[in-house]
Amino acid sequence: MTTGTTSPTTSPPPTVRPSRAGRLRDLLVVAGYLALAVVLTSAQWGHPWRLFHQAGDQILFEWMLAHAAHAVVDGHNPLFSAGLNAPDGVNLMANTSVLGLGVPLTPVTLLFGSQVAFCVAVVCCLAGTAAAWYALLRRRLVTTRSAAAVGGLICGFAPGMIAQAGAHLHIAAQFLVPAILALVFRPAPEAAHRLAGVWRPGVVLGLLLVWQVFIGEEALVFLALAAGVFALGYALADRVAARRLAPALFGRLAVAAGVAGVLLAYPLWFQFYGPQHYAGMAFAAHAFQLDAASFTASARQTVLGDDWLPGLLSPNPTEENSFFGPGLLVLAVVIVVWLWRRPLVRALAGCGLVFALLSLGVEVRVDGTATGIPGPYRLVAGLPLLDLAVPARFALVCVPVLGVLVALSVDRVWAARKLSAVAGVPVRLLWAGAVAAALLPLVPTPIRVVPVMPVPGFVADGGWRPLVPPGRTVVAVPPVTGAARSPVMLWSARTGLAFSAPGGYFIGPSGPDDPAARWGAPDRPTSVLLRRVAETGAVPVLTDADRRSAVEDLRHWRAAVVVLGPLTNGDPVRRTVDDLLGPGRPVDGGWVWDVRDQVG
Repeated sequence: MTTGTTSPTTSPPPTVRPSRAGRLRDLLVVAGYLALAVVLTSAQWGHPWRLFHQAGDQILFEWMLAHAAHAVVDGHNPLFSAGLNAPDGVNLMANTSVLGLGVPLTPVTLLFGSQVAFCVAVVCCLAGTAAAWYALLRRRLVTTRSAAAVGGLICGFAPGMIAQAGAHLHIAAQFLVPAILALVFRPAPEAAHRLAGVWRPGVVLGLLLVWQVFIGEEALVFLALAAGVFALGYALADRVAARRLAPALFGRLAVAAGVAGVLLAYPLWFQFYGPQHYAGMAFAAHAFQLDAASFTASARQTVLGDDWLPGLLSPNPTEENSFFGPGLLVLAVVIVVWLWRRPLVRALAGCGLVFALLSLGVEVRVDGTATGIPGPYRLVAGLPLLDLAVPARFALVCVPVLGVLVALSVDRVWAARKLSAVAGVPVRLLWAGAVAAALLPLVPTPIRVVPVMPVPGFVADGGWRPLVPPGRTVVAVPPVTGAARSPVMLWSARTGLAFSAPGGYFIGPSGPDDPAARWGAPDRPTSVLLRRVAETGAVPVLTDADRRSAVEDLRHWRAAVVVLGPLTNGDPVRRTVDDLLGPGRPVDGGWVWDVRDQVG
């Protein structure tokens, strides 16, 4: 255990060859994480027409997982797809394509479908993150297995992780973060092995950075920022250790940058200059900030949570990234004061405080009320990359900070040989009670689900195939062209990308000559018309101009058939399409219009 001014990277706990019993206990800890992750996803297992609460995001990631499997099997370009947004396609490198998850999960996707692959991915993200932090803590920072297990539990299953896991795989997948940090902040190599201590870990670090880019670039940016702030804080806390470790650290980073730069040169070029690239963001990222009161509140998906207060204190259910509760925050303050002499603790405390303040955005809000006080984020909001960041997600950096602090405290208490008692109660028991009291209110509940309309049997069973020649598309009604739940993406994902379709939920350019980012494809008259009918249920009076526009739009989309599946206002939509295109015919699960003759 490191004390005083000792560097956390130079004096790890004594390394011993794990015994068979020790390995078994490690496996039991990991099995516990897996079991908890399975329980948290239980509402969706075996229920194909349930999705986690942010259903549109799950549809997006199901489609991305299906695309990765499709690219592996058929050898298609994994960075681009013409399966959506016909006829222009989608630049997947510029979207959250999670190829780093989808490619390894290809066998699961092919055997069991995109929904099972998504649920497996969520389980791996939560349990894998917890297990990775457990391994780092056990190897580097603590001597007791119980301390590492508690720290890993916090890092993998904090309220922010649960909130993100139900929708954003690219944010919840943080299992590479501990490995990257372990390589960046390695123990100082012996003089005889200094070169090996730079090149070998540098190469591995570069490969891990490439993998992380293909999981999620956003998480990597946050990791780089947090590691930089932590390193600066540690350098201020222990200048001697910082000067000794800096040459090897910068050497590893240089090697890693060279490896990653070579491997990522083409993918990054494709992202920023390839077909359907865009500039900026499709939404106002600065508007997504946390309320200061959220740090002591309970998240929706905890045993004490409700819907009302979190909705007031966070942008949406997926961005409940703080919500640590008063107990854990008080415990963290006590730990920092208690272990203040350790440079590691001071650096962690400073890093956590910086990112907690940044998550408050450009103007501090308290209990839903704007205070007029400028938030610290305003100081960096104009910097490259940070101008595109979602401030609310800065609070996720606090999760591992708190996990490590709690692990260090448990390790100090459990590893100490001589412990006094307070009022006759052993200190170990008192501290265990304090940790339990802080964590019990954060116990997560299963991720909530919402119903989704099933894929029409006509689509799922391939009834469309005789009607759709190569190069033509299936148009779902209404065609989704913006940031909304996209039925055609779900149909495509659940059928293994069997057909191409217009529209979808993605980020692309505003037009051929306008690279400004927008959600989905530019609207066309027919998509706007049908979406309005689907939302209101009101059947409009159509003109010949509307019918000509419909044919032109279908020609642009290269449509062969138009399909209406189950819809809340399905009958008004069906009557509107009948008026536009002529009578449709009923099929299994909906209606279909064969438009090949009209489109030509």
